[in-house]
Formats: sequence, C-alpha cells, structure tokens
Amino acid sequence: MGSGMQRFRTVVAEQDSGDRRYDTVLFDLYGTLVDIRTDEDDPEAWETLRDFLDEAGAHYDSADQLRDRFMGARALSSAVPVGHDPAFYEPDLLPTYRAMFSLRGMRVGERLSRKAAWVFRQASTRLIWLYPGALDMLKLLKGRGLRVVLLSNAQSCYTRPELTMLGLDDVFDDILISSEEHVRKPGKEFFARALDRAGTTADRTVMVGNDESNDILGARHAGIDGVYLRTGISPYSDPMESAAAVLSLKGADYEGLANFLLA
Repeated sequence: MGSGMQRFRTVVAEQDSGDRRYDTVLFDLYGTLVDIRTDEDDPEAWETLRDFLDEAGAHYDSADQLRDRFMGARALSSAVPVGHDPAFYEPDLLPTYRAMFSLRGMRVGERLSRKAAWVFRQASTRLIWLYPGALDMLKLLKGRGLRVVLLSNAQSCYTRPELTMLGLDDVFDDILISSEEHVRKPGKEFFARALDRAGTTADRTVMVGNDESNDILGARHAGIDGVYLRTGISPYSDPMESAAAVLSLKGADYEGLANFLLA
C-alpha cells in the first residue's frame, strides 16, 4: 500500500464503524478499478480466433467470413425475450461463440466456448491493468467491515477470467455481471438485485463508478448515492464533476474515496 494510503489508514483507525453512513459499496469495474483498451475490429484478433477454431475442427475460410458469421449469430442471440425491458436487457455472448462451432456441425460444451471467447478477448485487448492502489483499497474497506460488491456492465466470458488474472476474483463479497443477470446499468433492476443479494437497503449503499449515466444517475434513480471517479476512460461527454454525485474525484483517487467512506 502506498504511503498516502498508509497515512490515511492511521487517521481512520479509531473511527467507529457504527457511525458510518454506508455499509455496502457497489463498484463498477472497467474505468473504475481497471484500466482497459480493446480493439474488437482488429483483423488480427479475428485471425487469431479463426486459427483457434480451425485447430478445434471448426474451419472458416477467412477472418472476414468468420466475423460475418459471428455478427449474424450475435444478432440472433441478442433478441430480447418477452418480459424483459429492451432498454436494459443484456444478452450473453457465450451462445455466439458456441454457434461458431455449431455452424460447422460441431456440438461443443461451455468449456470450449469459453476458451474461444477468452482467445478473442486476449487477442483484442491492447492494455489491461489495475489502477494503482485498487486492490489495497478494496481490502482496506473490507477489513473495516464494509461490504464490497462488483456491479459491472460486462460479458462474463471476458470478465470472469480477467478478474482472476488481476487478482480480483475473491476480494468481492458478491459479483454481479450484466450478461449473467440479463439486465444492465442504468436499469433500476440491476441495482435492486445487488441490494437484495447484499441484504441491505438503498440508503445504506453507495455506488462508485466512472460513468455518470450508468453509474451515478442509474444509482440515483434507484435511491442510491453515487461517488463519481472521472478517469481516462470515462465517456468523453461526461463532466469533470457530477452534480448528481455525493462526491466527485479526479481520476482513480482511492485515498479520497476511502477517506469519504470510512469517515
């Protein structure tokens, strides 16, 4: 832990946790805890996936052909089921990867489909790393009795391996990923599920995120306070400070965040 966070921990060491405003902290992932850059249009990424599929027995003549079939299968699997709000429905990409095998007459299980997804994700990722101090901050909050929950708009077939790779897979009290829940932020239902599973209420919960619309305004609509981190991959049109947040911080300022949450 950096010297700034170490000094802070000394300051808050004697605070009474019973007087805190929140008992649960919902965290966004990408842009809040993790810096990431991907390029899913990169021809080399599609060629890498084509090579993997070919070795597994699912041959495509070219990367362009594979991409065309993938996009068609994704459109089919993205149809909104009856009873779901189309504005906040999140499809799962895993059936699309499975379809890349079935279109070539192969019946495969989840393991190989997930492996194909991970091959493409790695090939299309240009940068991924934890913001400095992210893991220490999460452990500090947990150590001081706060419940920390991940609430991410993401594809599980990409995010679950990345959580393991980054050492985040066992630090959260719960993990909610939109593709698994089939609902996404800023939909109120996604926040409601997090509250229900944490066994807490909106007034005892705060959302930390870098996207004003999804994280801060979405949380506010669900009755949840928001802390806004304006990071390098926040939406370009987002403000430097969010008027809807109870706290706005410049960048991944985890010392400022922890001071606020543990005060």
